[in-house]
Amino acid sequence: MSTVQLADIINVTVFQDLPPVNDPERTAFYESGIVTRTPLFDALASAAGKTAELPFWNDIDPTDEANLSSDNPATIAAAEKITQGEQITRKAFLNKGLSASDLASELAMGPEAMQHIRNRTDTYWTRQWQRRLIASADGVLADNVANDSGDMVHDVASETIAGQTASTKFSRGNFTAAAFTMGDAFENTGAIGVHSAIYKQMVDNDDIDYIPDSQGRMTIPTFMGKRVIIDDGMTVTAGTTDGFKYTTVLFGEGAFGWGEGMPKVPVELEREASQGNGGGIETLWTRKTHIIHPAGFQSTGTPAGDSFTLAELRLAASWDRVVPRKNVPMAFLVTN
Repeated sequence: MSTVQLADIINVTVFQDLPPVNDPERTAFYESGIVTRTPLFDALASAAGKTAELPFWNDIDPTDEANLSSDNPATIAAAEKITQGEQITRKAFLNKGLSASDLASELAMGPEAMQHIRNRTDTYWTRQWQRRLIASADGVLADNVANDSGDMVHDVASETIAGQTASTKFSRGNFTAAAFTMGDAFENTGAIGVHSAIYKQMVDNDDIDYIPDSQGRMTIPTFMGKRVIIDDGMTVTAGTTDGFKYTTVLFGEGAFGWGEGMPKVPVELEREASQGNGGGIETLWTRKTHIIHPAGFQSTGTPAGDSFTLAELRLAASWDRVVPRKNVPMAFLVTN
């Protein structure tokens, strides 16, 4: 009896050429405009090294009053200068291997195991991409609270269930308070990332409007004209006594930059004939090199390995803001 092998199901060259089933460009996070992919970020992700530098020019100080012209030749104006800042980003070198035994493929009912793996691999990477984006936002929040007096955060959550009231939950007032941490740049908010528990509150408050999707169906939820992205990966933390606190993130356009590099071997097939006591095991390996970087920040921490884990991305020590608060298109609301 012949055994269907991985090479019979997946051709590596074809696998790489096929359009992803569900790549980041098709997620609500990307479609909302909060993530911007550019050739620069792709080039940085593909370049050598673990980190990349993103220099920028600081603006002319608007608080510095202009000179007052005069007709006195002895009065000489002093020219000033602009300075350059730098954002530093760290690449993520990621891989995933998924195996199936020949015997399992022979005995299994329904589709081949490896065909199912191929069908779900792109979705897996999309979910990983979103988790790394949310973890980076958590790290930005942690850094802001620890080092910038929480000037990007409106936190009204009670640490106990007994202390929860309407004022500690999601409301228009709490939303606008978070948005106005951006000052007169508050209108830059284009999307809101919420947990489904918070989305339920928004629905119960009759705060959600729907706009047509690309097929004309009224399926895209909005709040005050902002797209609402519902993801149960949004951060939930336990109160000090009981209950939970939910972090809602207000994203402006271009809140994150994204680039994708090209690993030396993006897709690889591995066969171990001796495994399974000679029955044979086949493994599909996929690899990704990503940059997902919050605008206005630099990566300051040192990961235990070559790339940050999700837990490390959430640490305050992993990030540092290098631009004025109003130049960061992001804000946070913490509620029950």
